[in-house]
Amino acid sequence: MRTVVLLALVLFGAAPAWAAEEPSGCDKFKWPIERERAALTAPDRAKLSSGGELAALPATGMTLALVAPADARLPTPPERAPKEGTFAGFASIKTAPKAGLYTVSLSSGGWVDVVQDGHFLKPKAFSGATDCDGIRKTMKYELSASPLVLQVSGTKDNSISIAILPTE
Repeated sequence: MRTVVLLALVLFGAAPAWAAEEPSGCDKFKWPIERERAALTAPDRAKLSSGGELAALPATGMTLALVAPADARLPTPPERAPKEGTFAGFASIKTAPKAGLYTVSLSSGGWVDVVQDGHFLKPKAFSGATDCDGIRKTMKYELSASPLVLQVSGTKDNSISIAILPTE
């Protein structure tokens, strides 16, 4: 009886790990990602240090240099606390070109906080996949035509490519 109970506990304990695995491959995203992937890998990406400011959303992606979370001085504490040994940073965008639905895409894993008018925006949709060169995750946000702050934390690398594009 003990063996059966132990086996059941092991199997049920492992089930959440299997369920949490993300799909692998570029074709596993929930929507087409070609435009976002091209923006994240474009050679003319804007380069910003953490805390940098842009007058408007770039037409292509940007590369954001990140620092240790304690040094990042994020304007708003992230909704998810960064783990030890990870990197964080933020960029301010003075104005969104127009209100609407936008994709925010990252080249590698990390936590994203989009802040407008002092409030965290919740993503309308999320998609991610491993083993897709140039893009790791993409989220859709409803942005208003006002300044925003994009915060990234919990990344393994000290820089990340980000694309914020209007949804087609």
